[in-house]
Amino acid sequence: MFAKAFRVRSNTVIKGSDRRKLRADISTAFPLLSMEDLNELVPNKEELNIVKIYAHKGDAVTVYVLQKNPIFFQMEKQLFPTVYTLWRCPSMLPAFTTWPPVLQKLAGGADLMLPGVVVSASGLPEVDQGDCCAVRLVANRAPVAVGTAAMSSAEMRRSGMKGKGVNILHTYMDHLWVFGDKSNPPVIPVTNSPAQVEGETEGEEYEEEEEGEVRDGQNNFEPVKTSCQSMQEMRLEERDAEVFKNEEMVQVKEGEDTDGEEDDSRSPQEKMDALLLQCFLHALKTKVKKSELPLLTSTFLRNHMVACCPRGKQLDIKKSSYKKLSKFLQCMQRDYSLVQVKELSKGVESIVEVDWKNPKLSSFRTPEDFGLENDSVEGCGTFEVSYQPPEITPLYGVTARLEPLFQDAQKRKGTALKAIEVRNIITDYVKKNELVHEINKNFVNINPTLCDCLLEKSEYQEVEKLKWDDLISRTLSRMQACHEVLFPGQRPVVKKGQVEPIDITIASRGSNKKVTIIKNLEGFGLDPALVADTLQHRVQASCVIQDFPGAKNRVQVQIQGNQVQHVGKLLLDQYHIPRKYVQGLDKAPKLGKKK
Repeated sequence: MFAKAFRVRSNTVIKGSDRRKLRADISTAFPLLSMEDLNELVPNKEELNIVKIYAHKGDAVTVYVLQKNPIFFQMEKQLFPTVYTLWRCPSMLPAFTTWPPVLQKLAGGADLMLPGVVVSASGLPEVDQGDCCAVRLVANRAPVAVGTAAMSSAEMRRSGMKGKGVNILHTYMDHLWVFGDKSNPPVIPVTNSPAQVEGETEGEEYEEEEEGEVRDGQNNFEPVKTSCQSMQEMRLEERDAEVFKNEEMVQVKEGEDTDGEEDDSRSPQEKMDALLLQCFLHALKTKVKKSELPLLTSTFLRNHMVACCPRGKQLDIKKSSYKKLSKFLQCMQRDYSLVQVKELSKGVESIVEVDWKNPKLSSFRTPEDFGLENDSVEGCGTFEVSYQPPEITPLYGVTARLEPLFQDAQKRKGTALKAIEVRNIITDYVKKNELVHEINKNFVNINPTLCDCLLEKSEYQEVEKLKWDDLISRTLSRMQACHEVLFPGQRPVVKKGQVEPIDITIASRGSNKKVTIIKNLEGFGLDPALVADTLQHRVQASCVIQDFPGAKNRVQVQIQGNQVQHVGKLLLDQYHIPRKYVQGLDKAPKLGKKK
């Protein structure tokens, strides 16, 4: 289902009524889940998104995303948990066991065949045809795949363990897993060891059918963690090999056989390092002008370095030894003194100085055929990298009033925590102090510490217990609002307060003239000059950059007329800024009715 990339149709925050319906549907579909597990999977206060996607075969799928991790997906009105959910609740589905080498076949789109199933001492799990079930590896209870049973357990036994066992829908390492935080499965020990497969299937190889049957018959296995890591490395090596194979073919077409032979002796990482340095020197020598300084590092990469990349090659910093643009620029500054990089505003780095007389830069020669190849391409902007908005994560800071509550977790005043971390700390505190109500487990007894931290003075004598949700919401509401901003290629920055959105306002100039003013573009890593130039060409109106009143080192963009609709389309559709971080879109002119 998700072996190939899917297309996102919409991404919206879930409504309160839909959240309650989802909780009820999950409780009905998976009765083994406890109330505590259900509250953790579908919390009341944390942001939960509904993402509607189209799979590569055109199937419409609804994905529920919590804290950037998909937790459930729905197809044809049936809910399925993702591997992220199963790692938290490994016993919520009946699970079949297989060998670690089979995982690569499953992730490639194959179904699980019965000869590849390892039967444990307790026998097969009891399922009916079409039931939702999981697949796990030997020596680990953490599931690595989700699907539906192709036949009932009784039919599996009658067939002599031949044929298709599980129709695989989602696996670890597929594109739905990539949509989350890409974490590896935990190692959960197995209580009873699997029984040895009977003589006919032991050590026996069987042919793989065109439908995607799975090979098996290997008796030796490794722990799942080692298997998953080796699989991930194999995928990366295959991807790199494919990229560099394509580059080699392009070079042969251009008659650069000797260069291709020299590159063969270098590793893919060394090739990318060399390409990165070449584009860096090329951009400094031919693209960057002194009048452009200070220049945002993200703009330098997007508009200058990528434009200097030779045809047939792709600049990818993540495939280099530096991994991040900030580390590469720090190396250029420390080892060669080519540039000077400073953080002019918090979390946003800029190139403030370039040493054009540096011997390494002055001795660099621009490739002779570069201009001929890229003149036509450069004009249409093919080399421009798509802008990646920063990842913004809401955080909660420990206050002086709540510090006693977080002492056991060794979290002092000012420590910023995610909502799930706060929930876990509070849960551990309640269990450690045995505060769960003896009769109704949904309530927590109030001890003196909770009373001082969470209750108002008027509630001291009246409130003796709180619901779990009320306990967590009170804790979060009394913490300092913070947020973490992570720009691509840079270190995350934690800031106090709420996120300052991009502000779009309409102002009057003269008698009946209006202008659109855009503020706080730098906070999202956008170059105001680039945005102004793009808008000017798009709406064919005068556009200027002005100093931000009352703030140093900040500017605002002003464009003639009410251009809120065009600005919104640029920010939302092209730069993919989340709508909740763009303020003033309601000021767009309303179209009148045609007469």
